[in-house]
Amino acid sequence: MADWRSVGASDEVLAYAAARSNPGPDPIATALAAATRDKYGDLAGMNIGQDQGKLLQWLVDLTGAKTAVEVGTFTGMSALWIARGLPADGTLHCFDISAEYPETGRPFWEQAGVADRIEVHIGPAAERLADLPAGRTVDFAFIDADKPGYATYLEALLPRIAERGLVVVDNVLWHGAVVDESVQDDNTLAIRAFNDMVAARDDCDAVILPVGDGITLIRPR
Repeated sequence: MADWRSVGASDEVLAYAAARSNPGPDPIATALAAATRDKYGDLAGMNIGQDQGKLLQWLVDLTGAKTAVEVGTFTGMSALWIARGLPADGTLHCFDISAEYPETGRPFWEQAGVADRIEVHIGPAAERLADLPAGRTVDFAFIDADKPGYATYLEALLPRIAERGLVVVDNVLWHGAVVDESVQDDNTLAIRAFNDMVAARDDCDAVILPVGDGITLIRPR
């Protein structure tokens, strides 16, 4: 069940959930996952699973989002699902430091009929987010990039989020390491600090869901 994963869930539970989800496995996402594994090996684990992808698509659709932002695109799996949730005239702005990785996903975006909704911006997201048109509201944002940068990305995005918009942040449970005090690497420390920071804010509401590697849903107050 490589395309279905949630922190703490057994393989049997994941298999049960996958078998009873409707519709079943998505062929385009499955092919993109395979292409990523073939090209990048273990790095393919950075892509989200199909359960999380379907959730992102639904959240985009349910919020009525027209303008979306993604920080950290890799080979474009999450971009595929987010773009599917947008209307035909919607736009997903993808920010990544690599020009190579997103190109792996482009043929699959085209196959899904969503390539024209996706604009890729290459460079440090902390700087490139400022390139978005002034005063433009963002309806949906997904953060899944370098963990020490999470706080910076949220600070840049939250003031731009529409009144009924949503920010989704990935990897907030970090394979369960957030509760293991013996783990003290930079990424784990950054995730813990980010989670504590979000929980202490008075300008937004947030909830952590144990989906995938843990996601936080954040809405401005």
